Amino acid sequence: MRPSFKNRLAAATALGGATVLLIAGPASAHVTVQPSSVAKDATDQTFAFRVPDENDKASTVKVEIDFPADHPVPSAMVAAVPGWTDQIQTTKLATPIHTDDGDITDVVSQIVWTGGQIAPGHFQDFTVDFGALPDGTDKVVFKALQTYSDGNVVRWIEEGKDGQPEPEHPAPVLKLTAAAGSDAPSAAPSAKADPAEQNTATAKGSSSDSTARGLGIAGIVVGVLGAVAGVVLGRRGRGTDSTGASA
Repeated sequence: MRPSFKNRLAAATALGGATVLLIAGPASAHVTVQPSSVAKDATDQTFAFRVPDENDKASTVKVEIDFPADHPVPSAMVAAVPGWTDQIQTTKLATPIHTDDGDITDVVSQIVWTGGQIAPGHFQDFTVDFGALPDGTDKVVFKALQTYSDGNVVRWIEEGKDGQPEPEHPAPVLKLTAAAGSDAPSAAPSAKADPAEQNTATAKGSSSDSTARGLGIAGIVVGVLGAVAGVVLGRRGRGTDSTGASA
């Protein structure tokens, strides 16, 4: 017996619902830094700490990002986020960081955003500009604390290890790749032409241009003269034919 239309519809609906659950079930979002990698020698780079709200009922009301102390970020500037208030904490370095603009003695240790809300199922980007990146490391590990409106605090502070599954609450990590152009072969220095040769080449170019313009003008003149001659000869021919016809 063939199954009725209602039975087939019910089965399809159940299968569709199971598929949605299978797809949505394993999905898990966490606090990340975007982009997740950058060249070590990059300067004045803008990054966003992306914070998703994974709570079905509560909104995110506070975000705290702790900067590393072992490889400090020399300088940072925070972009305003509508509806949120940011507070920057700094710490004094035992050993100043030497830069072309002078020594840096105070660095950002923590940034806290409060006052706004991230609704369930949504995310918010908190943008920060790094004036420079730390030396002597291939990654910058941050720690993020996410506070919900129900008082629950999720600590995104676990650092993943190679060859092991991702931790339940991974910390935001910025990977530092090889400096831009470090592996690229150096370009051969361009040969500078001798000034005398440059003058000669310029003179030749000018002479060629003058010759070309002269020939072009001469061609136009010859064409015009030929056209005029043709008109004159044509008129003479018509005058001869008229004389011969009347004789």
